[in-house]
Amino acid sequence: MLKFLLWLILFVLCWPLALLALVLYPIVWLVLLPFRLVGVAVGGALTLVWAVVTLPATVIRKLSAGH
Repeated sequence: MLKFLLWLILFVLCWPLALLALVLYPIVWLVLLPFRLVGVAVGGALTLVWAVVTLPATVIRKLSAGH
């Protein structure tokens, strides 16, 4: 809702810029979509690497807590 109100204010103050923003927003979103997907993949890979690195410490902690 806030974005819409800001867009309305921009439309009142400078309507050509507001219309340009309205047209370019979906195009920019589509251009940035692959970067978001790469970010999700890299984040998942780093989480997996962190889990593998900390696995021995986790196993030792679980075994020592059981005694």
